[in-house]
Amino acid sequence: MRYLTLFAAIIAFSYTANAQSNFTKFVNPFIGTGAVDKNSLSGSNFPGATTPFGLVQLSPDTRENPDDPGSGYDYNDKSIIGFSHTHLSGTGVADLFDVLLMPTIGDIKTEPGKADVPNSGYRSAYSHDQESAKTGYYQVMLKDYGINAELTATARVGLHRYTFPQSNQAHIVIDMDHSLDKKRTYWVCKILDAELKVIDNKTIEGYRIITGWASLRKVYFRAEFSKPFSSNIMVSGRHRYDGLSVINGNNIKAVLNFNTTQNEKVLVKVGLSTTSIANARLNMQTELPGWDFEQVVQQAQQQWEQVLQKIKVDGTDVQKQIFYTGLYHAFIQPNNLADVNGDYMATDMTIKNAPDKTHYSTLSLWDTYRAANPLYTLIAPQFTAGLINSMMRQYDTYGYLPIWQLWGEENYCMIGNHAIPVVVDAALKGIKGFDVEKAYEAVKGSSITEHQASPFKDWEKYGYIPEDIQSQSVSITVEMAYDDWCVAQLAKKLGKTEDYEHFMKRSEFYRNLYNAQTGFFQAKKTDGKWLEPFNPLQYGGNGGNPYTEANAWQYFWYVPQNVNGLIGLVGGNNAFNDKLDQFFTLKDLPGEVNGNASGFIGQYAHGNEPSHHIAYLYDFSGQPWKTQFYTAKVMNELYNNSSSGYAGNEDCGQMSAWYIFSSMGFYPVNPANGVYAIGSPVLSHAEIDLGNGKVFTVSVKNPSKENVYIQSVMLNGKKYGKTYITQNDITGGSKLEFIMGPKPNLNWGIKTDDAPLSWGY
Repeated sequence: MRYLTLFAAIIAFSYTANAQSNFTKFVNPFIGTGAVDKNSLSGSNFPGATTPFGLVQLSPDTRENPDDPGSGYDYNDKSIIGFSHTHLSGTGVADLFDVLLMPTIGDIKTEPGKADVPNSGYRSAYSHDQESAKTGYYQVMLKDYGINAELTATARVGLHRYTFPQSNQAHIVIDMDHSLDKKRTYWVCKILDAELKVIDNKTIEGYRIITGWASLRKVYFRAEFSKPFSSNIMVSGRHRYDGLSVINGNNIKAVLNFNTTQNEKVLVKVGLSTTSIANARLNMQTELPGWDFEQVVQQAQQQWEQVLQKIKVDGTDVQKQIFYTGLYHAFIQPNNLADVNGDYMATDMTIKNAPDKTHYSTLSLWDTYRAANPLYTLIAPQFTAGLINSMMRQYDTYGYLPIWQLWGEENYCMIGNHAIPVVVDAALKGIKGFDVEKAYEAVKGSSITEHQASPFKDWEKYGYIPEDIQSQSVSITVEMAYDDWCVAQLAKKLGKTEDYEHFMKRSEFYRNLYNAQTGFFQAKKTDGKWLEPFNPLQYGGNGGNPYTEANAWQYFWYVPQNVNGLIGLVGGNNAFNDKLDQFFTLKDLPGEVNGNASGFIGQYAHGNEPSHHIAYLYDFSGQPWKTQFYTAKVMNELYNNSSSGYAGNEDCGQMSAWYIFSSMGFYPVNPANGVYAIGSPVLSHAEIDLGNGKVFTVSVKNPSKENVYIQSVMLNGKKYGKTYITQNDITGGSKLEFIMGPKPNLNWGIKTDDAPLSWGY
């Protein structure tokens, strides 16, 4: 099966069966699939079968028209509508859910039914007692029908195995109308066209064209069955047609009829493509020519083992489940949209070919640039190069890099231009496989070519974004300032002095929105006056407010490129620490908060990304023991190994990456300067395989929920008192040793003259 070799080549993982350590046993795909109550978030993850960065993510849907959670599956729901082949992992918005299959017996039902109406439609009740999942495999008993459904996948092909009871009325429904909520008023979903075509009594092909979060998606498929169907029904809306061989429309389904014996297994393999039915057929022929279900499961598990073995950790079983499930979630997305021959749908809606057979999309960059992308640079550098080449293809057609790209299309979901730090970080770390000069052209172009929520002429004119020109102005201002700092660093590396000076000047524009009277970054209008009234606790969403999914308290701390400058704005270390203390203890909230706000410690909201670096800021201001206290508190209280395992949406790997770094004791506050602030390691041991013959090792003595404070640190056998380590420490194969205890060591790490205030490459 060619894909195993291809994936190994892409990310350069050296896997052999004899070396396998079975890290996959610690992955629990149900973590993050359902909150304990309706007032909290839990990850928005799905439990189904997929491979690392695979196009196919075959999983059950419990909602007829999914909206929240964005994954389509909620652990608290009692029935399953079917199994669709594409999903989003941990997003706050729903989309995809392509080509849904559902096996049934008895009377033919062509409508999906309602979750709160027992025995309605073709959906079925299920129980978690008869449901299981592991890497590359999902199983559930459909109680209404007595059908055991099993799923596995290659990169571009989903494989179903349905064990039927004896029946002369066995069916498999193919629903091309299943989608996100079509009544949603934003990123409106509408199926523009779809087709189902019977090729023979074991083969169906089709496509659909659909709008949604991605403005226009084309999905092509080929389905093959291990057993011939005896007859078929085509459905268009409420109209049924017996024996029709082809049907088109915007609400179509097929019902395939079988005669089954007791415990007979019927297999279905479904190949997908973003470019054509012919390529869906080619993808299937290449990746899954046969019907060996167990072999596909084993292959998927081997691919996941390649990923998971890159970091070997030791700790409690719960910690290892959280860690390795997090690493699993971090490698579910982005998705490789390219077919096995390299064809992909480009951002200009033409079909192009990728020489490396990869074109990555589903780019939740506002989230992932903070920690997930720096994680990839450590353990999957060749993937990072492929990702950058994929992103630069958008630059070729748009003139700027992706903001939030889905299914190869820009949807402008969030703010900032955070492909920039991803590209710059990789270039500064010396990752090979992409053109650095062109990369600089792309990051500069993304900083001067105006596009949605990025009015660069106003940025240059005012030195900030005025709220009466562009809402979310404060968040955009501080985030664009960081992106500009990143551009400046790459300009410096390439000897582009004039550009360096220009973008460094722009990187300080955050100062222009600091109101010394209120002590916060506050919105201004074009006339230079502060926007009033001002309430630092008032939340914004994704428009109509100066702050994005946060409030003024949470966005005050976003100056990762110059924490020293931020400390200076406040009035020095003491004032800065006092404000941090207030931030972590102030519990007053207005009546309304953003839907993404969760996981509170005071005003700190771990359930959304603007807060993720803040606990580490005490490292910069002489009180590192408070960083140790709060990072340990987050890990011990806001992560668990249940369906409610995350404090908020997992966001395509970012929530997991925060835990992966933090549990080892360090985190990239500035994700593009090669510095990692030290926190409180909770694992007893960690080894990062750097792929160059070197291993970075973390060893921790006395870790526990009580022993959260660093007593001493050694780096390569020598006493170490800095509150950070560097990229060179890691890639050089160093050994970092911690001794932990129940009380702070107030003498460790307090020398701020050597703190990483503006250290970089």
